[in-house]
Amino acid sequence: MTTVFTTMDSPLGRLLLSGSRDGDGPAALATVTAPGQKGALAEPADDWEYDPEALAPAVEQLTAYFAGELTAFDLPLAPVGTEFRQRIWAALDDIPYGATVTYGQLAAMAGQPPQAVRAVGGAVGANPLLVIRPCHRVMGASGALTGFAAGVDRKRRLLDLEAQRATLF
Repeated sequence: MTTVFTTMDSPLGRLLLSGSRDGDGPAALATVTAPGQKGALAEPADDWEYDPEALAPAVEQLTAYFAGELTAFDLPLAPVGTEFRQRIWAALDDIPYGATVTYGQLAAMAGQPPQAVRAVGGAVGANPLLVIRPCHRVMGASGALTGFAAGVDRKRRLLDLEAQRATLF
């Protein structure tokens, strides 16, 4: 198994994408991070291989998303996290394009009790697949823009992009 990476320009800045590849085919996407994102690598690790072709499907879909032409991603994913985090991250996929939910609603979607809302928030904050797994669609209980590892201004940009396009789909 080889870890590969590429970068792409986006409205959020230069994104760093990484994935795992077994053989010559496309890589399963493991991370998408933005500059200055909390808890994320700013640069590829020394043992990663630059291979834009292996991550071309992810770049193409992200480009289409930012252009307002794609509302759902269809990519092989390989994020690393605990079973609890994986469950929360999978629940993010169920939030419709252009919609938002609260952390409490996300907890319920993932089959977690209301008391787990802080742990759910921690899992959302640790989401390694920025944009792909739509953690930007999760709001505070009051509906406020709270917490986003890549910055609340970027969260607002993503929500505005989706709000503009949601009525077209």
